[in-house]
Amino acid sequence: KRTLLPLLRDETSAFVFPCSLALQRPELKHMVMELLRCIPLLLFLIFVCGLDHFIFSVLSIIQNHSFVQYSYQTSHHMSVTVMGTSLMAQLLRSTIGALNTSFDTQVDTSNLGEPPPGMGPRGWTPVCCRGAHAGAVSPACLPKPHGMTREQYLNTCLPLAALALLCLAQVYPFRLRRAIAAFYFPKREKTRVLFLYNKLLRQRKNFFQLQRRRIARRAQQPPGLGTSLLEWCSQHWPWLRRCQRRSCALCGTPGTPWHQVCPAPDCSALYCDRCW
Repeated sequence: KRTLLPLLRDETSAFVFPCSLALQRPELKHMVMELLRCIPLLLFLIFVCGLDHFIFSVLSIIQNHSFVQYSYQTSHHMSVTVMGTSLMAQLLRSTIGALNTSFDTQVDTSNLGEPPPGMGPRGWTPVCCRGAHAGAVSPACLPKPHGMTREQYLNTCLPLAALALLCLAQVYPFRLRRAIAAFYFPKREKTRVLFLYNKLLRQRKNFFQLQRRRIARRAQQPPGLGTSLLEWCSQHWPWLRRCQRRSCALCGTPGTPWHQVCPAPDCSALYCDRCW
């Protein structure tokens, strides 16, 4: 039977090797799609954290630099008038007349711990003046914001980081799907292996036919000035061939002493053992 191993360089990129720890090309597409789904969550998290910091900054400015002043004025007048000249009227007039009052009140209040400019201690009542410290005012009637700590920000970002790591690590459990399916359905696995074998044989046959046509088209094209100069120098000074970086004309693997050179005249194409 014709063997397929070792695979060609172009064929290797289309398969997933379960024992390899590196991420392979077929797995990168699914991993990138999963990571792209995390971008909206990341943007939303950044927006929420930025909004939280903005609100905290605004409330902190209000707490430290706001000035609230209230001015309250009232006038109270009460007068009881008893009419008549009788003895009872005179008695009531002397008794109830003591209730006649008249006073004016003006109250200026502020959230600062000192009287407003131009206002003495009389008629001024300080309110909400608790917790003042050096250089700052922290009245109880104003908001007292508390910013999030680094630990809280870290705890907020940890679920998203764990989700991104799961997107990167999910490729390894996914490699077990074929082994699990092969354990429960061995006949189906044998059919799949046979189908893959025949598919690779057809692809390899078509691959070499396409490569022969590509090399034939390349040979028909006139060489460039740089290529012609290198060939001329290599023919006159053969030791220059060791300095040239040559690779296989089919798979592109770097040249080694075991590579085969085409024996046809006027052709110096290099091939690896597998492609030759």
